[in-house]
Amino acid sequence: MNPFFDKIQRLANDSVQTGLSLVKIALFSKWKTPVPSVSGFSEELVILGNGPSLNTTIDEHYSFLENKTLLAVNFAGATPVFERLRPALYVIADPYFYSGTQQRATDLFRHIRETVTWDMVLFMPAVASGKGDWHSLIEKNRKIHVVYYNTTPVEGYKWFTRMAYRYGWGGPRPRNVLIPSLMLGLRMRFGKIYIAGADHSWTTQLSVDDNNRVLTVQPHFYKESEQEVKQVFAEYAKVKLHEVLYSMSVAFRSYFAVEDYARYSGIKIYNITPGSFIDAFQRLKI
Repeated sequence: MNPFFDKIQRLANDSVQTGLSLVKIALFSKWKTPVPSVSGFSEELVILGNGPSLNTTIDEHYSFLENKTLLAVNFAGATPVFERLRPALYVIADPYFYSGTQQRATDLFRHIRETVTWDMVLFMPAVASGKGDWHSLIEKNRKIHVVYYNTTPVEGYKWFTRMAYRYGWGGPRPRNVLIPSLMLGLRMRFGKIYIAGADHSWTTQLSVDDNNRVLTVQPHFYKESEQEVKQVFAEYAKVKLHEVLYSMSVAFRSYFAVEDYARYSGIKIYNITPGSFIDAFQRLKI
């Protein structure tokens, strides 16, 4: 291939993506989404993914988690270890949690409201403001402090994406909750960020049955309810295999955008998840 034409193609693509991102920011992003100062927390952050390996980390390396700022995600608040871990930060990303009246989401927010006795920042997508009943479920607990962030996907020239990331106008495509969690940690300027429970071994659980239905199991560190298994099956009932694989590709590619911005910001990200499929971050065995 001709390097000159490759360069022209990259420039053209970056120009188009920058323009599209500007439009999306103007339409969907809040211009100001301040995050808490890191000075109120330990300067080392551990993001607790919901992968099955998190049980090993908690059971065998709990001392590593002590005296660090912990960040929980999604349904972690409904698990037995939530009160033990007492995360200072909590990130919700999926529209499932604030669109409509999903019973599992309602139960989660109610449980968080009744359980949290420590100061906890709850990060919610800016688009969730005014949607659903989640806010009314937790507003009576004054220990929970809601902070909004933008989930707008931003791509294009690096100088542009870095500026957008810095001001919180958007971030790498938020294929899953770990991506915005990392970006929030970077915006708060933690000195080091560790990723636990991010197995991401989705490809090993993929299959296609004789009716051409894509089947996938997405295990967590907690036991999935029958309702959750049915929900996952329903979500994938009409999805094609190439769409599933593309979605996974987007996630793994977004991690490289996160790592690039972390290096630019002078912040180290370590993946401490044993057997993780994420190949963007430096591994660290604890």
